[in-house]
Amino acid sequence: MLPPRVELVDLGRLSYAAAYAEQVRRVEGVLAARANPDGHLGVVLLVEHPPVITISHRAGASNHLLATPALLSANGIEVHETDRGGDITYHGPGQIVAYPILDLNRLNLGLHEYMRLLEQAVIDTCAAFGIRGERDPKATGVWVDGAKIAAFGVRVRKWISMHGLALNVTTDLSHFGLIVPCGLHGRPVTSMNTLLGATCPSVDEVRGSLRGHLTRLIIGAWETACVKRSGVV
Repeated sequence: MLPPRVELVDLGRLSYAAAYAEQVRRVEGVLAARANPDGHLGVVLLVEHPPVITISHRAGASNHLLATPALLSANGIEVHETDRGGDITYHGPGQIVAYPILDLNRLNLGLHEYMRLLEQAVIDTCAAFGIRGERDPKATGVWVDGAKIAAFGVRVRKWISMHGLALNVTTDLSHFGLIVPCGLHGRPVTSMNTLLGATCPSVDEVRGSLRGHLTRLIIGAWETACVKRSGVV
């Protein structure tokens, strides 16, 4: 049996609000496909945002915004509330954001397993360019020598995933100084460019690698789910 299709869509550079609206629209399509056993597993939206800080509804998250409105305006940074998990983060040019809109029921993935899948996609992408990314059992994300290179935050609606991950490639890291990233005091943020310097790959190269690793892991999860459902060990 051929695996269902996983659609990959590059949205280019798009505002946070417009990308969120596209996520909501895509969720409806994935829900509709659930009734068809041969329907697609979902879609992965890839995007770069103009400078924006997003704050979740977690208690105290807004306290981790350090910048005044005047400073935000001077830096051209918008602020948006978000319904994803997590705390507060920054998105901007040079950062690859992936929003997988996936049917976790068909993939037989709980939230823990799904988050580990997303982390693994970033770890494998970093490894492709000579960077050793690691998990921290006390803090979701991908870390390099104690500094966060990728942040994660998701929401599930009827077991369809929304939101996802943000990988720093050539991101302006100074903008993270306007917040307490992910609400974690004293934890630095890094980027591929900071780690690799002149040998840093382009955003397009990294995006292509991330696309490949996400697709491989999603199809792998579907194949594992099929084996479990068939009762074959």
